[in-house]
Amino acid sequence: MPGPEGLVGATPRSLGFRMPAEWERQEGVWFSWPKDQDTFPDLIAVEQAYLQIIRVISRYEDIHLLVSNEEVGQYLSDIFQEERIRTEHLIMHRIEYADVWFRDYGPSFITREKDASLAMVDWTFNAWGNKYPGLLRDDTIPSEMNKELTIPRFVPGIVLEGGSIDVNGCGTVLTTEQCLLNRNRNPGLDQSWISWYLREYLGCCHVIWLKNGIVGDDTDGHVDDIARFVNNNTVLCALAEHPCDENYSSLMENYQILKRAANQDGTPLTVIPLPMPGEVWDDNRLPASYANFLITNQVVLFPSFGDPNDEIAEKVLKGAFPEREVIGIDSRELVRGLGTIHCISQQQPESPKRELVM
Repeated sequence: MPGPEGLVGATPRSLGFRMPAEWERQEGVWFSWPKDQDTFPDLIAVEQAYLQIIRVISRYEDIHLLVSNEEVGQYLSDIFQEERIRTEHLIMHRIEYADVWFRDYGPSFITREKDASLAMVDWTFNAWGNKYPGLLRDDTIPSEMNKELTIPRFVPGIVLEGGSIDVNGCGTVLTTEQCLLNRNRNPGLDQSWISWYLREYLGCCHVIWLKNGIVGDDTDGHVDDIARFVNNNTVLCALAEHPCDENYSSLMENYQILKRAANQDGTPLTVIPLPMPGEVWDDNRLPASYANFLITNQVVLFPSFGDPNDEIAEKVLKGAFPEREVIGIDSRELVRGLGTIHCISQQQPESPKRELVM
């Protein structure tokens, strides 16, 4: 079977690795600086959202930021100085990239229990079923990152995006049939094979298969727009308020699946409804969801949309994370690119040791 560089035949699980939950201690968070006005018509507003995100997170942990060239790096250095944003925890990486969807083309970071060794899983990125040929080159980002990180890199050889999975760190993973069983991803693999890869590469022995994602999501139903773990056996699940909403039936179906589900230990899940914002439109309905929040060491950042349900979502998140500050980030322009805060980020777990010790 595929293995990491220098460790042919091994899988992460066989070496004691697992993917930590997002609420576990982090060393930092990775982003790519926005640059494409075709993705974001109001690029300045999106830059302001990024600056707010960076300002908050950099108070507590590292920000790893991909920049395309030295000119962009200098531009950002000037902005950070003008905005009085702390830079002691900011690390810029000169890596060429096509767009900002780091959750999907970046690696899944994994750690080993016995020595806290850090490694990465480098999935194949095919731009959400080859929808966007110009973004296919972002498949190289994990290997480019690893020229600096120099950690073990496991290469499963299958298509998977980070937004299509959510783990509780103890052995359970949430995903959707619409995405991971889509014929535009891995047509030669059935559900049992996909489950095998999730077990062997993320350390997840139990898969909860939800059905479909939300309207307007060009990723074919990423789970990070519909359901998220907030602890070992508690899930926030997006629900539409009105039966006439296009998302109502599919989200209710996912909610009922979760209500019947249990975690890896057989403990029934606690499922907490999370409202959806009102319908957000451009030329078509946009995939606006409060479930696309990011958990960091001290703060939970969630997308806000200038909607009355912003306050309700904030209250739900504060109840789920009583020891963390909850901050809304205006994502009305960000979502025009068809994603928000979780989509543009990837957390790196805390790991005092970088070398794999066999």
